[in-house]
Amino acid sequence: MSTADIIEPRTDEPLSEQLRDEIRALGEHEAHPRAACIAALQRVQEEYRWVSDAHLREVAPLLGMSPADLDGVATYFNLIFRRPVGRRVLLLCDSVTCWLMQRERLEAHLRHRLGIVPGQTTPDGDITLLPTVCLGHCDHAPAMMLDNELYGDLDEQRMDAIIDGTAKAMP
Repeated sequence: MSTADIIEPRTDEPLSEQLRDEIRALGEHEAHPRAACIAALQRVQEEYRWVSDAHLREVAPLLGMSPADLDGVATYFNLIFRRPVGRRVLLLCDSVTCWLMQRERLEAHLRHRLGIVPGQTTPDGDITLLPTVCLGHCDHAPAMMLDNELYGDLDEQRMDAIIDGTAKAMP
């Protein structure tokens, strides 16, 4: 993959009028518009891959919120990204159960394979590796999520197959 193939996260663009209308509509379907804040943040993230401060400032008044209140919601939920991420996001479960099931060994494998540490993105912009508190999949520990697909019963080979796109998600 060349650097010309890398699609950078869109950061400086204001929200499109279409997206602003979608967010307004989300708020109108709720008794209190602020109840649509997570869905609105998810829509922004779908469009831009992350939620910038500028996006927060644009979305907040559409939902009758302050940017600070909306930031509180955005930073609480670990699936809302407040900084640029790669095209794919790999969340490695950091729960006690996963640690007991050799999560540390799997993280070392990912560090070696991807050439990054948790919190970083591969140089080609493909994968961002992030720890997450718990994926709620303890009966299949260790677990990870890649692009909103949950995977469990991990070992190094299964993890490689998942990253390479040849493994199936958990039911």
